Amino acid sequence: ALALVLTGCLDMNEAYEAINWNIIMLIVGSLGLGLAMEKSGGAKYLTYQLNHWFGVYGPRAAIAGIYLMSMVLTELIANNAVTALMTPIAISTCYAMGLHDARPFVFAVMFAASAAFATPIGYQTNTMIYGAGGYKFTDFFKIGLPLNLILWITATLLIPIFWPLR
Repeated sequence: ALALVLTGCLDMNEAYEAINWNIIMLIVGSLGLGLAMEKSGGAKYLTYQLNHWFGVYGPRAAIAGIYLMSMVLTELIANNAVTALMTPIAISTCYAMGLHDARPFVFAVMFAASAAFATPIGYQTNTMIYGAGGYKFTDFFKIGLPLNLILWITATLLIPIFWPLR
């Protein structure tokens, strides 16, 4: 964009008008939501719920639960906010289960937060092409949901192999 402006192919007014401010506000609001969850105690509550729902079935189930929760949140708020919110929850869940290496749990968050395919909200590129490409919200859901489910299963199976639970 800078090169276009400097070479005269685009003037500053055209560049400014091309910015979709709704998208910028969506991203900023999502980061604020993640911070609010942490400050309000919502993150602690989620840690407790994760241990209650999935922890009783073992660490692999906890990883699946963390991935699932991160995946769902990533479809609703920006992936950076999900990572900021879920990483401390993943680490707390790991230690609450008596494990000493949180890497498998953190990688579950990392992979899930990077796999936002089912909505145009969770990842900035999806958000940018949503309006410009003339896509409908359901277009993302039809293609993205199966992709999300395949990656959830794959990650749940492979993360403990590459980063053993200990």
